[in-house]
Amino acid sequence: MFTTLISVPELAHLMATDPSAVRVFDCTCDLMNPALGPQQFEEAHIPGATHANLDQHLSAHGGSAAAGTAASGGRHPLPTREAFAHWLGSVGVDNRHQVVVYDRNGVNYAGRLWWMLKWCGHDAVAVLDGGLQAWTAVGKAVTHGPADSPAPRLFELRPSAAALTDTATVHSRLGQPGQTVLDARAAARYRGEVEPLDPIAGHIPGALNRPFSANLGADGLFKPAATLRQEFEALLAGRDPASVVHHCGSGVSAVPNLLAMELAGLGRQALYAGSWSEWSNIPGLPVEKG
Repeated sequence: MFTTLISVPELAHLMATDPSAVRVFDCTCDLMNPALGPQQFEEAHIPGATHANLDQHLSAHGGSAAAGTAASGGRHPLPTREAFAHWLGSVGVDNRHQVVVYDRNGVNYAGRLWWMLKWCGHDAVAVLDGGLQAWTAVGKAVTHGPADSPAPRLFELRPSAAALTDTATVHSRLGQPGQTVLDARAAARYRGEVEPLDPIAGHIPGALNRPFSANLGADGLFKPAATLRQEFEALLAGRDPASVVHHCGSGVSAVPNLLAMELAGLGRQALYAGSWSEWSNIPGLPVEKG
């Protein structure tokens, strides 16, 4: 069972020896051009892969958490666990499958599906290290056109293996040693110098900054575990790794940091899925710049 990363040779071996036991998802996305992700999928994807669309499949559709249609707020609110489990079954995933997720975007979007499966109690899910680029770099085959339509299966919810937190909790714990907010956005957005998407620029007071792209090397693969551990420990500067709450703009690009800390042997921390897009839309919440 692969639960964090899977390499190209490991995935190729699984697909060759027991293809019915593996379900592969391409999470390629472009926030500024939503039509591009599905287009790129149809141009080239790993054989047998299904496209997981951030807006259509990995986010709730119209409605608020208060209305019971979403499990978080923000620009990409989480669907309820029940709604997500229904979608998983509809695309042929059951509790026995090894799920593998990838994208073309430095794990920015594949991490979302990885985390959501953990949240639904499915531990057998791994990110393809290096994404589609790593697959094609060694000459592995890709296919074109729409995805196949696997037969529906029953996906049963299990106890969650991922912690989800909310705005009220993060706000109530500001400044306390039991909470360390870690912001995965680009440094300029964190400092409040630019804000292309949300109404207010800046960051949650006291938050630390580690852009999610810092977890990858020049080859597009995750850095070695020892390197990741050294970098996170330097950033935390003595703070308890268990106190970390991960966030970003809308709860998507925070996940590579969460995964990287797990790879580094620092445990699995909470995700604030509403993130800055929710925080910055609530009047009266404090904002820090610089």
